[in-house]
Amino acid sequence: MAKERIRNDMRSCIAHLAARLMAEDGIEDHALAKRKAARQAGVPDTRQLPTNEEIDTALRMYQQLYQHREHRSRLRRLREKALNAMRELAQFNPYLTGSVLSGSAGKYADIDLQLFTDNVKAVEHYLIDRGIPYKAAQSRIYSGETLCTIPVFTVNDGGIDIQITVFSMRDLRLPLRTSPSGKTIERAKTQAVEALLSQD
Repeated sequence: MAKERIRNDMRSCIAHLAARLMAEDGIEDHALAKRKAARQAGVPDTRQLPTNEEIDTALRMYQQLYQHREHRSRLRRLREKALNAMRELAQFNPYLTGSVLSGSAGKYADIDLQLFTDNVKAVEHYLIDRGIPYKAAQSRIYSGETLCTIPVFTVNDGGIDIQITVFSMRDLRLPLRTSPSGKTIERAKTQAVEALLSQD
């Protein structure tokens, strides 16, 4: 029991250290924040590392305690930008996901959008036709049980990067995860984002 309590205390300590790094230094990558926090805590045993969900809980607590007004203002600005982009991309079934949806967005957070269309190239043509500069890359995501390579377009809106991940319509009916055993990625339609902003 004592060993388990010590292990749980250490997980909690690392979660709060990682949350502070994400809040103060703008680190968006949970794995990087965990590794830095573990080094600060002097913990070499990776089995003691907290889950992403534990870090997100600690991050929300930190932001509520130490960055409440600043965080609320930043989150509202990010959600407004996200909503504008979603309305612009309405024909591609846009969904908001990531830290801007969950409310844990840090200082340098990106906006993460998922689009669902049977014509993936149409998204790129849309950006080109409107003269919107973008960077193209790929991401690997599990759609159901299948590991898929998915196109990602990054556009910049007033200094904020918007990551646009483009899926097929089939993927809309399947759980999307970053790892086989990971948590299903939460997402919200335009109307849900409008509701979040109206609550603010």
